[in-house]
Amino acid sequence: MARTTAVPVAPGVWRIPLVGDFVNGYILRDDDGQVTLVDMGVKSSGGKVMAALASIGSGPSDVTRLLLTHAHPDHAGGAAQVARETGRQFGIHEDDAASATAGISPPRDASLRLGRLFNRFGSGSFDPVPVGETFTDGQVVPFAGGIEVVHTPGHSPGHAAYLLRESGVLITGDSIFNVRGLRWPIKAFCTDFRLTTKTAHRLAELDYTVAAFTHGPHLSDRPREHIRRFLATHPVD
Repeated sequence: MARTTAVPVAPGVWRIPLVGDFVNGYILRDDDGQVTLVDMGVKSSGGKVMAALASIGSGPSDVTRLLLTHAHPDHAGGAAQVARETGRQFGIHEDDAASATAGISPPRDASLRLGRLFNRFGSGSFDPVPVGETFTDGQVVPFAGGIEVVHTPGHSPGHAAYLLRESGVLITGDSIFNVRGLRWPIKAFCTDFRLTTKTAHRLAELDYTVAAFTHGPHLSDRPREHIRRFLATHPVD
């Protein structure tokens, strides 16, 4: 059976399985055909992003915005290729912009031994990303009925979720994984794991009908209730 290149999530929204369901990007297409792409996977994923775009009948010239949830190599790795093929630059929260431009992940959690090792020997690099726009918390990107930037730092300083107000989809970023059930991201991959677990509670306060995870399949059956239950039953001391 052929691998699905773009999975429908909601009208005008598709999930791109870039490393199986484990790493996802997203396509957002407005009524006039303009496209926003969110997250580009690992370095080898750039071609998969473009193939997914073609599979829904769109092409590079339709892409008017590129967004990243944060500057880690499993999300920004394919960004340079996608930028070249579309001729567009990326938008990212201002606190991760320097990391994206340099092609170097933000520091990992120095309170953890593995985090200190990552910091000492390299925490992950990728081809530098052309950044043309930076965001702040609460900013609304004027596309697809309004894309609200929800700053959820901890996994990285500028980690952000994106709330698609019109379609009711929340692109969560890495605050919470949906890999064999909801779970926290790997501690040592965070800049501040405890902060990650605090700011993730913002996801329970938002209004959405689909939770679109960057790691794992999306949830369309009472996603807020699932996320609220996870947060209530998985506190971090």
